[in-house]
Amino acid sequence: MRVLQIMAGNRNGGAELYSTDIMLSLHEAGLNQRIVMRATAPRCAELQQAGLAMAPSVLAHPIRPLQRWRLNALIREYKPDIIHCWMRRAVSLVPKGAAPAIIGWYGDYEEQQKHFSACTHFIGVTQDLARHAYESGARPGTAFYVPTFPSVEAAAPIARTSLNTPEAAKTLLILSRLHKVKGIDTALHALAQLPDCHLWVAGSGPEEAALKTLADELGVAERAHFLGWRNDRGALLRAADICLLPSRYEPFGTVILDAWSTATPFIACESDGPRATIRDGENGMLVPADNAPALAGAVRAVLDNPDLRNRIAQTGHTEYLANFTREAVTRKMLETYEAILAQTKAR
Repeated sequence: MRVLQIMAGNRNGGAELYSTDIMLSLHEAGLNQRIVMRATAPRCAELQQAGLAMAPSVLAHPIRPLQRWRLNALIREYKPDIIHCWMRRAVSLVPKGAAPAIIGWYGDYEEQQKHFSACTHFIGVTQDLARHAYESGARPGTAFYVPTFPSVEAAAPIARTSLNTPEAAKTLLILSRLHKVKGIDTALHALAQLPDCHLWVAGSGPEEAALKTLADELGVAERAHFLGWRNDRGALLRAADICLLPSRYEPFGTVILDAWSTATPFIACESDGPRATIRDGENGMLVPADNAPALAGAVRAVLDNPDLRNRIAQTGHTEYLANFTREAVTRKMLETYEAILAQTKAR
């Protein structure tokens, strides 16, 4: 089986992180892959060093017709059985009929069939996104569910003092792009109601300056620590008391699995992904979006109730072990590729 993977993004984000992780895992499993990715993508060098066959020249020039011409040349040379397009920008480069199977990855409810006209099959990162693919017009039997898996390194907890945080302080962690939809402003308002807590915000994005200004206005600047983009998610999670996902909009949220993998108690606002994944009081806590008092109340409940804290942490960890390990998801992706190829041969 030959699979051409196309990731045209060029930033640190959830889709970019996960697509790279699964490519590495599929490589370790022996899958024959060719990777179309920008040479300037954050993890392109990592894939190259791991021995994957990279094709950065396809996206080296900004002119789209030239990118398409180079991609067509690569397709003729490589003759892939499957082209896996990670998000709509990748699909826009692929002509219809370029391979027996062309997969469009549904990682967001904003995706529609009009964005995936070249695709024969679809993979949704949640069961509900696979359903959304059908509602958007996918033919029966062509949409599959393959979850993500967490990309958390095995590491000891980071020393809180290294992040200007007292060892005795209660510590909340957000792993997120700094974007309005991520609701980090809600977390800052909640922090103002939690005087014994510090907040670590690990991520980068366009709202950084505005969020720092808000923290200053709320009087929490000394307890709100903006850490920038971090590659030590595991060390941060293991040092935190609670992981937060205050997003107004979140189609899934791999950070749920990041927290579950380290048995870190998890609290989220009720956007689509968390609402489909979290059972309130069992494997995490759910609160209404844009509701700082509710978020602060959930944090207080988890901090003050050891039974609740241990229950949501351990139930989440058990679900991670059962369904979302790297090995389980890689196996499911390979099985999905094989099922899709079997469909193409039966046509």
